[in-house]
Amino acid sequence: MEKYKILHEDKDLLVIYKPPGIPVQSAKPSVPDVMSMLCNEFLERGEKKPYLGLVNRLDQPVEGIFLVGKSEKAAADLSRQAGEHTKMEKWYQALVCGPLPQKEGALVDYLVKDSRANRSLVVPAGTKGAKQSRLQYELLQAWGDKSLLKIRLFTGRHHQIRVQFAHAGVPIVGDRKYGKSDAGGSRLCLCACKIVFIHPRTRKAMAFQVEPTFPVPPTAPV
Repeated sequence: MEKYKILHEDKDLLVIYKPPGIPVQSAKPSVPDVMSMLCNEFLERGEKKPYLGLVNRLDQPVEGIFLVGKSEKAAADLSRQAGEHTKMEKWYQALVCGPLPQKEGALVDYLVKDSRANRSLVVPAGTKGAKQSRLQYELLQAWGDKSLLKIRLFTGRHHQIRVQFAHAGVPIVGDRKYGKSDAGGSRLCLCACKIVFIHPRTRKAMAFQVEPTFPVPPTAPV
């Protein structure tokens, strides 16, 4: 199993890359997860009671970047930025099935979470429990029945990107929960590739970026 990578560490926070297939957190002791592995690493360093406050989680099949606060104050500040979606920017890349009608655009839907089925559904506005879900996308490359997208997430709903693009008729490659049985791909082609935020202590802007590891067809012009 590929281990997580610490992209940045200071006394206030950690910037972590996690590969696909590993949960950020797990309710089952038998299932290894990144936060438990991080805690063990800090204990091995000699820290008796390390504080590790998760700021933004990623779904188990999603690869990419997430943040951890090393103090309650830092974690609270970063969580506030994540909730406001103004000072913090979260960018993704995804490979989807099918062409899009426009090279760039926005998706705005209302989602309801079904906790029993661990799914979210697009519902009409005004539905009880529905939350507005908003993102913007830009087409990077196209290969006939596949499109590589850059996505900025403005709300952080459960399975949001997967649900919204499936509802739009272009499910993410490898998404067996919301996509088609013939969606192709042995893994979910979704990566949290970039995050921008304000450091909770210095107040300086920080940005971190990784390249997706999911396979894409040979480069073709948009």
